[in-house]
Parts: sequence; C-alpha cells; structure tokens
Amino acid sequence: MIEAMAEAGLILPEYDFVENQIQPASLDLRLGPVAYRVRASFLPGPNVTVAERIDELKLHEIDLSEGAVLETNCVYIVPLLESLALPPNIFAAANPKSSTGRLDVFTRVIADGTRRFDVIGAGYHGPLYAEISPKTFPVLLREGSRLSQVRFRVGDAVLDSEELEELHAQDPLVDSETADLKGGLALSVDLSGENASGFVGYRAKRHTGVVDIDRRGGYAVDEFWEPIAARKDGTLILDPGEFYILASKEAVQVPPDYAAEMVPFDPLVGEFRVHYAGFFDPGFGHDGAGGKGSRAVLEVRSREVPFILEHGQIVGRLVYERMLDRPDALYGQRIGSNYQGQSLKLSKHFKV
Repeated sequence: MIEAMAEAGLILPEYDFVENQIQPASLDLRLGPVAYRVRASFLPGPNVTVAERIDELKLHEIDLSEGAVLETNCVYIVPLLESLALPPNIFAAANPKSSTGRLDVFTRVIADGTRRFDVIGAGYHGPLYAEISPKTFPVLLREGSRLSQVRFRVGDAVLDSEELEELHAQDPLVDSETADLKGGLALSVDLSGENASGFVGYRAKRHTGVVDIDRRGGYAVDEFWEPIAARKDGTLILDPGEFYILASKEAVQVPPDYAAEMVPFDPLVGEFRVHYAGFFDPGFGHDGAGGKGSRAVLEVRSREVPFILEHGQIVGRLVYERMLDRPDALYGQRIGSNYQGQSLKLSKHFKV
C-alpha cells in the first residue's frame, strides 16, 4: 500500500526508495543534503511554513552531502527527501526509529502549518522536516540517513480494551497470566537481572566519541555504556539528566494483522520519560516471524529530580491498531531487523 501511495503521487520522494526503506507498517524518512542549526526548537503554527521559521532562527547551514557531525544539545532542522500530497482521508504520524531512540538522539518530524510534532494532518500537501537534537553522543549523519519513520492511517484503527482482550484470548499478546489490558497492554520494567545474566540495563557515558548513524556493529560497548548490575532490592535510582537502556519485564508480541505503538504511562506517577521510539511493527515477537515473544527495550531519562524505579513498575502501555491488510513481509523477515526476539539490547551500532 505504501508503494502504491508513492506510485499514485501521494508520497513524493526526491529519489527512488532504497532497499528496506518500506517497513511492514511504516516508511523510513531520509535526510536531505543540508542541516540548519537553529536557536531553538519551534512549531510553525497555522499559515506559517517551516522554511519561513528556519530563515528567522537559523545560525548556520551544514552540508550533509559528505557527512557532518551534529553536536549534543544543539537543535538542527533538516529538510527530508520525502514530501507528501495526502488525500482528505489519510493522515500520518511519525516516530523515531528504534536505533535512533537507543542512541538518545531526540528527533521529531515537523510539517508546514502544524501545531504538533510528529503529526501530519489529513490532506496535507507539502514538505517534511526533521528536528534533531543529539542528547548524549555526537552523531555523524549524511544525506540519506534515516532517523524517523512515518505511519499512514485511515480512520480510528485503535483497539479498545474489550477488543484487545478478545485479541489476547485468541493470540496471547504477553507472557503473563495477569495481563493488564485497560487502555493498552501495560508494560513494566525488569530490574531482576534474571533475563540478562544479572544485569538490568546500561547507562550512557558522557564525553564519548562520535557515533556514525549508518555504521553497524562498529563501536565497543564499554566506550559508550556502563552496564548496570541488578540490586537485591530490585530498584534503580535514575539520576537527573542521565540516559538509560532498560527492558520490559514482559515478553510481548504483535500479531501479523496488527501494529502497535508504545505510549507513555501517566506522567503523574513519576518524573521520568520512557520510550522515545514507539512503533512496533506487525510480527514483532510473533512466533510466525521468528520472535517467540520479545521484550520491549525502554529508553529512559529522568527529569529534574532523582527517581527510584522498582522491579515490575508500570512504565508504559502498548496500544494496538488494526492493519488494513497483512504486510508482504513481517517484522524480522527480509528487512534485516536487529531486534526480533530481543531481550536487553543496545542499538545495532555496538558490537555484541
């Protein structure tokens, strides 16, 4: 269907799609040849284009054609190689790719005239832009690098609690006899160490080298990450401003005719943010795609104050949506996925 949208002129890439750019339920978006360093993040708002705001806020331009390093805690805007000409019944939503989130590269998609990040309204005609702000590691990017992905939607495809319970009865979504399915499948954090040889996660190091976003398996883990051993009391204190990779206690799966999205848990329960990259594709963790249940990797950052996480604490919910049709290839099939059947796992950039 995504291929058909491109053939019909609803998706307008500057160059032909590359291999694996079309994922089972989304399209990867490619960076264009130039990045603009801007003073601050922004939303254009009604009747204003992103290009107009860039002209007002840009500090300098960076050529990405041969690759360039984006520094931490700076804000960059990059026009994307894909633009859209959506019909009135199709809208879109964007999200960082898994590998982007696991590097703590904060990125969002912006469109002309919008009031919200990562949301492209039905009937939108115009360019797309990526806002990029590396938070922990400086990153090397180039034209064609893929940090974000976009899903296309028609109507309301989200399953309500009753429909989710029916699906769970037919094809269990989680390896738990007491699944919490109200408002989405509840996911909790695993701090036991039982699923990762006594370790519960990783904390990112500061003042590291550069990570090339397109280089797979090129970096030693100990140069960028500190492993975190499990504590006897099953807790972990999150330090403000630090970035952690943890995993869910539950092994989950997404049936082939469905997609899912991780949404934040009630922010009133704690001062932390979980999961920057929220899309789960059809077949994630599914036995038919070689998964047999996969744990959700959690990208966690504490906010203003230290916060204690406890083993089994709910940190997010997985909302399921119906696909219009089953994808030609499921997650982990023919798309070179690094994360099918995963437990606690860093991004594909680091040597296993």
